[in-house]
Amino acid sequence: MIAVLKPSATGEQIENLTAWLEGRGLAVHLSKGESYTVLGLIGDVARLDTELLEGLDIVDSVKRISDPFKSANRKFHPSDSIIEVGNLKIGGPHFQIMAGPCSVETPEQISQIAQGVNASGASILRGGAFKPRTSPYDFQGLRADGIELLLEAKRQTGMPIVTEIMNANHLPMFDEVDIIQVGARNMQNFELLKELGSIRKPVLLKRGLASTLKELLMSAEYIMAGGNHNIILCERGIRTFETFTRNTLDISAIPALKELSHLPVVVDPSHACGIARFVLPMAMAAAAAGAHGLMIEVHNDPKAALCDGAQSLTPEQFAHVAENVRRIREVEAL
Repeated sequence: MIAVLKPSATGEQIENLTAWLEGRGLAVHLSKGESYTVLGLIGDVARLDTELLEGLDIVDSVKRISDPFKSANRKFHPSDSIIEVGNLKIGGPHFQIMAGPCSVETPEQISQIAQGVNASGASILRGGAFKPRTSPYDFQGLRADGIELLLEAKRQTGMPIVTEIMNANHLPMFDEVDIIQVGARNMQNFELLKELGSIRKPVLLKRGLASTLKELLMSAEYIMAGGNHNIILCERGIRTFETFTRNTLDISAIPALKELSHLPVVVDPSHACGIARFVLPMAMAAAAAGAHGLMIEVHNDPKAALCDGAQSLTPEQFAHVAENVRRIREVEAL
């Protein structure tokens, strides 16, 4: 349920109403727009006297929300959420590119890539330390050592880092990580999502291989229910009957998610396509469709990569993609 307050509502009146609602066992989420203030009410609203609430001088209207996702719902939070990552912002008019290798391999590799993508337009360094692989015999990542190498690259370049978590027990290793990524395979690992709700660090939540947008938003809701509202949604392609590409990139998910939710939406064209030469057109399409950012895999020697070399760009190719995306965004802004 949401209560839309009148523009004339004072700060003291809002505080008193919030305290009254919380006294009835409801969680209250405050969202201030240019003209109206919206109170999102979460809990057993069936026991709330809506006629009494609507009759208050400062209340303009009361509406029930039928969608199962509440905190992630744009009706609860009409304006775009802006997620802060260090000195950077993601969401609304703010656009960021995350780039780096699928897997951290050596100190030289991650340092070289970090400096290359930073010089070419990336603002956030991505890199896998823990790698979920389909085969148990494939390279699984350097784990804690990989995080240390990412942190060293961060010290060298000043770039915030994003890397994937596999298990809630690993959270202490992520104390200095700027954005914690939840991969597609863990999108519905609800116990992990609950743990991430107890921290206030930004979470990049990837859409599952065969998940609907509603299911993605419900996974975001799990994190937000714990109090962590710093969530970035990521469209990374879904599994369809098509086998030419690794997955099918759902470009329509970008405007759909932006209509349903206030959370930022970024796109991972590398995992969506699985083919390096398709990353450029898909990245441009995502930017044109209104994405708030991109996540692109870059490797200094893709043919020798221990993981996902076929979809990785060289630093030079990435520079070309970043420049074209910049031009697309300039056109979009006209």
